[in-house]
Amino acid sequence: MIHLEYIDRETTVQTTPQVCMHCENPTCAQVCPADAIKQNADGVVQTSLKPRCIGCQNCVLACPFGVPKYLVEADQMMKCDMCYDRTSIGKRPMCATVCPSEALYFGSLEEWKSRRKGRLVNQWKFGKQVVTTNVYTVMPEESDAVTLDEPVKIDVRLGSIAVRKREETRL
Repeated sequence: MIHLEYIDRETTVQTTPQVCMHCENPTCAQVCPADAIKQNADGVVQTSLKPRCIGCQNCVLACPFGVPKYLVEADQMMKCDMCYDRTSIGKRPMCATVCPSEALYFGSLEEWKSRRKGRLVNQWKFGKQVVTTNVYTVMPEESDAVTLDEPVKIDVRLGSIAVRKREETRL
């Protein structure tokens, strides 16, 4: 789960995490001509398999979240695989382990709901494509749904969130 804090990019250097959303039907795997990207039974989208990856970078271009990165030195795509070496033996991913604010959280939905508030979002619309993810983003309970049908700026500040049309904002 990713808990989005309120960020005003015009006045802060604060960042948000850029982690793989582990899509239920991963576009990166669909466009891989070498079948190098696999999804395991737990829904984790693995990084490319070295012997199979041909370095075409289709996955980099296709991911709607911009997560896969091509490493020239390795001639391979790399991305978060939810620390599968850790999670497969019952440990949490390293990012969630070291995150002091629990902005990155790894656990059951029931456990999270008993401890935190917010509206969980795992469905995203990119034009006509609807992407459902295995990773949830936490939005304020009172926020409206966000679709990416038209250019928008998400104005995120401490205490409130607003989505405005692009022409209403200064860039």
